[in-house]
Amino acid sequence: MSGSILEDALEQIRCCAEQSGVSKEVIDNLMQPESTLTTSLQVRMGDGSTRYFTGYRCHYNNKLGPTKGGIRFHPDVSRDEIQALALWMTIKCAVLDIPFGGAKGGVRVDPKKLSPMELERLARTYIRSMADFIGPKTDIPAPDVYTNARIMGWMADEYEAIHRLKAPGVITGKPVSLGGSLGREDATGRGAYLCTRALANRQDLEPEKTTVAVQGFGSAGAVVARLLFQAGFKVVAISDSKGGIYCQGGFDVESIYQEKQRSRKLQAVYCDQSVCEQVEHDKITNEELLELEVDILIPAALEGVITEENAGRVRAGHIVEVANGPITSKADGILRERDCIIVPDVLANAGGVTVSYFEWAQNRQGYRWQETTVRDRLNDRMQNAFEQVWDKAAELDCSLRNAAYVLALQRIGQALEAHGTQEYFNS
Repeated sequence: MSGSILEDALEQIRCCAEQSGVSKEVIDNLMQPESTLTTSLQVRMGDGSTRYFTGYRCHYNNKLGPTKGGIRFHPDVSRDEIQALALWMTIKCAVLDIPFGGAKGGVRVDPKKLSPMELERLARTYIRSMADFIGPKTDIPAPDVYTNARIMGWMADEYEAIHRLKAPGVITGKPVSLGGSLGREDATGRGAYLCTRALANRQDLEPEKTTVAVQGFGSAGAVVARLLFQAGFKVVAISDSKGGIYCQGGFDVESIYQEKQRSRKLQAVYCDQSVCEQVEHDKITNEELLELEVDILIPAALEGVITEENAGRVRAGHIVEVANGPITSKADGILRERDCIIVPDVLANAGGVTVSYFEWAQNRQGYRWQETTVRDRLNDRMQNAFEQVWDKAAELDCSLRNAAYVLALQRIGQALEAHGTQEYFNS
């Protein structure tokens, strides 16, 4: 991961400063994180040896509330990446009008090379190093790339053991039996699906005639692909980290998902109950998927997959960013020049943090909501945010990304101005 990812994120703030109308003091406040903790994690491995892993946690901005953000386990984790993701989380919470600031955490590790026992030791060691840096009223972690509900459960348990208290609100995305929220597991993908449906409605795209390509068939990508398939959209391409599959006539996404759960392989199949058969398809690379001529492209893997180098070959008319930062700032400009409509990540993938907020609220209340309540409230939040961003883009004659950032900057600016800015003290 290049260090330029943070500069890319900051450049978007600078670009929207004038349109937002906020003071220079607000922009200056967002030009650097409040605090970043870097730690060396010592873990005893299964063979008795000791290994050291680098861990990070960044509190970027807490003007709207306690900071919130996931923890990722990935070999490319870096300080710059964590700070950029924390900045995006700050913007995301403001766009959704959630009372949280932005944070992010991570460990530089390939979790696929660890045993379950080693993974648990790493998770607990990370929390021991961060025990005074997080808390239900200060900073609330959640799952991210290659972390899940079980890992969050280990982390929450370790925090409670250290502080000798029950604090389910310290971490979200936990197992439901440990205080997690119903509807949290599929929230990111469901939120992206709601944004995609809203986009299709605004653009008069009929689901049955609308082709979709999804890069990344993981926890979020698989959910959005399945929901779009169930709604009648024609999902013609899907990929995972090993490559992709393409069929002009569309796939039975549910069959592909069930086969992936069974065999751990992405295969073009159609299943009738327990009997599955291969369907005709082409094998493609992740790079080729991005360049397919489809109505909607959904990058749902990692950052920076559409760059200045390949943006000119992207032919999709609409892009919904489910991954964080899948399009670099220079690529974004190239795509906008040919009138590609992009639903930005700070809106499209905000379903996860929205339901994390619901989980935190339930933990604080000591009361569990029904799954229908969670989904109804998620639908309301995502629809309202989409309409506000769309209307702001029309008002300012700008992209949806710029409109989302303008909304976020204005809301953060209001919080700063409530404390008093230079204009107030000099008046």
